[in-house]
Amino acid sequence: MIRRAFLAAVALASIAASTEAFAQAQQNFSLINRTGYQINEVYVSASASNSWGRDILGDGVMPSGTRRNITFPQRTRACMFDLRVIYADGERGEVREINLCEVSNVTLTWNGRTRFSVN
Repeated sequence: MIRRAFLAAVALASIAASTEAFAQAQQNFSLINRTGYQINEVYVSASASNSWGRDILGDGVMPSGTRRNITFPQRTRACMFDLRVIYADGERGEVREINLCEVSNVTLTWNGRTRFSVN
């Protein structure tokens, strides 16, 4: 079960546009689950925070192969965020210090060897 906590890989792609209009909500991103496992909970927190906050999926889940758009209030100014996912069997995966001001897609994959890789 620890396999997924340490074997998930994260590929960051699609650099966000830098227009003035987009700057208002530049942290918004699409989370794509390509792990092969269902994700039951997702937490996104500013890297400077000591709290994960609430599960942004609420009562929903993310089966493998699905995409979820994550949006932030316009007043959000931080760029560096941490991401935690909890799989259906209770295992966790975390990625720290994702610069969401530069990334618009976060794809979670499982490669079977490394903890996380950022591309």
